[in-house]
Amino acid sequence: MLEHLVHFEPEITARDGFVKLADAASADVLAAQVDTEMWLRSLGVATDEEVAQEGEKDAARQAFGLLTTTADDVDTKEKLVALKTPAAVRHLTGMLTAYDWEFVQQAKEIRGYTVAQLIEETKNPNANIRLKALGLLGKVTEVGLFTDKIEVKKTDLTEEEIDKKLKEKLAKFMGVADASYTDVEAKPPTDDDQPATDA
Repeated sequence: MLEHLVHFEPEITARDGFVKLADAASADVLAAQVDTEMWLRSLGVATDEEVAQEGEKDAARQAFGLLTTTADDVDTKEKLVALKTPAAVRHLTGMLTAYDWEFVQQAKEIRGYTVAQLIEETKNPNANIRLKALGLLGKVTEVGLFTDKIEVKKTDLTEEEIDKKLKEKLAKFMGVADASYTDVEAKPPTDDDQPATDA
C-alpha cells in the first residue's frame, strides 16, 4: 500500500528554515502539521480511516474464506473474534448474503438443468431409461405424483370429551373398566404430623 514511499527520495534541503520544536510557536506547529497532512495527501497516502477500513475489510474477507470452506472451527472463531467494528461485521454479513444468494441461484439452475435432462431422457429408445426418467420426474415437487400426503386434522375437544377418550384408552391398554378420581382436600400439618427429634 505504501510502496511508493519506499522509493521516495526527497530533495535535500538546507537546515536554514528549520526551527526547534521548543522554540516554535503553537500556531507554527499547527501550520506545519496541516502542511504535512496536505503533502501526504498529495502523495496519495491513505488516511487513518481508510487504512482502518481496509484492515476491517481484510479481516472480514479472511473470516468469509474460513466460513465458506471446511476450515478448522478454532481458526474460524479466531478470525470472527478479530472483527472488532460493526463495519467489519456488516461487510462480512454482506458477503455471506451475496454468497448465499448466488448458491440459491446456482441450485435453481442445476435443478432446471436436471429436470430438462430428465424430460429429454423420457424420449430414450430404451424402455428402462424412459421408465426411470418418468419415475424421477413424477417425484419432482411440482409434479408430486409419488409423494405421500399426510393430512393433519385439528379438532377442539371439550374437557368431557378428552376425559372420555382417555378412559377409553386406559380401558383398552390396561384392562381398566372405569377410572375415577377424587379431589383430596389439603389440610395444614398438626403437631402429631411432625417427626420426633432426639433431644
